Amino acid sequence: MSTIIFRFRPKFSRFCLSACVREKSVWTSEKILTSASKEVDIPNLTVDQYLFSNLEKWATKTAVICGHTNRQYTYEEVYKKSRIFAANLRRKFKIKDGDAVTVLLPNAPEFPIITFGILAAGGVVTTMNPVYTAYEIQRQILLSETTLIITNEDLVPTVKEALKLAEKDFPIISLNFKNKPEGTASFKELVDDDHVDISILKEVNRKHDDVAFLPYSSGTTGLPKGVQLINRNIVANCEQQNTDFRQYEYTTESHQDSTLAVLPLFHLYGLSICMLHKMSVGMKLVTLPKFQPDMFLNTMLANRIDLMYLAPPMVMFLGAYPQVTAKHLEHVRAVTSGAAPLPSADIQRLFEKAEREIQFCQGYGLTETSPLISLTPFGEKTYEDVGYLLPNMYCRIVDEKMNNLGPGAVGELIVKGPNVMKGYLKNPQANSEVFVDGDWFRTGDLAKINENGLITIADRLKELIKVKGYQVPPAELENVLKEHPAILDAAVVGVPDTVTGERPRGFVVLKPEAKANDKDIMEFVSKRVAPYKKINEITFLKEIPKNPSGKILRKSLKEQYCK
Repeated sequence: MSTIIFRFRPKFSRFCLSACVREKSVWTSEKILTSASKEVDIPNLTVDQYLFSNLEKWATKTAVICGHTNRQYTYEEVYKKSRIFAANLRRKFKIKDGDAVTVLLPNAPEFPIITFGILAAGGVVTTMNPVYTAYEIQRQILLSETTLIITNEDLVPTVKEALKLAEKDFPIISLNFKNKPEGTASFKELVDDDHVDISILKEVNRKHDDVAFLPYSSGTTGLPKGVQLINRNIVANCEQQNTDFRQYEYTTESHQDSTLAVLPLFHLYGLSICMLHKMSVGMKLVTLPKFQPDMFLNTMLANRIDLMYLAPPMVMFLGAYPQVTAKHLEHVRAVTSGAAPLPSADIQRLFEKAEREIQFCQGYGLTETSPLISLTPFGEKTYEDVGYLLPNMYCRIVDEKMNNLGPGAVGELIVKGPNVMKGYLKNPQANSEVFVDGDWFRTGDLAKINENGLITIADRLKELIKVKGYQVPPAELENVLKEHPAILDAAVVGVPDTVTGERPRGFVVLKPEAKANDKDIMEFVSKRVAPYKKINEITFLKEIPKNPSGKILRKSLKEQYCK
């Protein structure tokens, strides 16, 4: 993912990983794959301590700027305002160590201030998609045991409705720039409070092995679960990206790389890779509240964007949208794609738009791994794979009995390393299903790895539907369908879609004598889920095919109805 002009320091080879992998065996005699990269030291710091450990190097440089409104903050301002916010969270809202605080926001330059403020106050950051319905918000409020929620002023009515559904009554802080909604506290007043005594932060006692983030993931199957990511997980994943896999140029007095934060920061790909890691090395973030073609392209013209982190639909957009020209991509040195596989043809179309070969790589990871597991090093052009293991990581390819299969074989990919989550919150059953042989984590993906450690994802064992890179668990939609008064049983599968990658398709069995049409059912679901989870096709069946243990035979449904 780099332009034709390389401005990299001569002492650092962008191709060193490719070379060392070819020269060095990374498989042990037990058929365990080890990273070919030198192990990194992981400092025992909390995320906020780690992020600001080099503050003096880039204090006056822009940390984050809104590509839409031009609202911006320097690193010094982010640090100061996050500390003021933290002190107010402790004093005025009685946040204690380990309390969960929900961030329900689109991308905004205040996102880092809020995140680091919660962490500095001793809280745990749990994020939500701002397009969630009140129904979805109330469920995560209850699961995460949230004590406070921070949101946009336009989302306050939905949050209040969610609190009623959850039968909860806790404070709402509104990120208000126009009017402060009734019954909320003003974020602006809290961060501009220069008179608050920040000495209260001396009470905070958070360590590197305490939980810092609580995003929600469906894992390999089932309903969303709270992923407990400790400070060390995030710090480790940042450090793992600073080695052979480094994509950025060092921030100096005369140079600062920038990246476009259009991936949602409530999702761990955007939060950890785009925001936390890039701010830890002093880069500039250009945020966009959401993806809109004109806003996206205008922002690329108005700002020098060096590195881009995208989901496949955005790569496809850049390669296919008529208004995209080489001018939009002239400064882009590198593009990384993740969240779902991307065909080589779409990458070539991007190169054609740029009128050159941008350095391009694909990565692989999960929310449960903070998130990055592997990355393609610069110089590799095998776009069908997802690269090599990051430092300090190990993986195995196993069969159904957890026997190691070794190089060249297709099996489930299981991994371990310092970036693997602590576990799912208060869910011992789910933990017992994903952790095997001690601390090995089951990814739920089928993969194969060659002799040199190059990883290729072959297929998914997991039942998740990937819509525009977002996880849509069938079980969640099935539960919503079953809440319909006319439905006896339901199943949901993912079917291919040229625009979104996949889309959910529903199958329902009506109760005896009950009547309902597909439009009625789809509207019922739409009111209860985010737009990307909506079902646009319903098939009525006499019964849902299941195996003897009651598990839905989704493969049978796909083979019979989704050809």
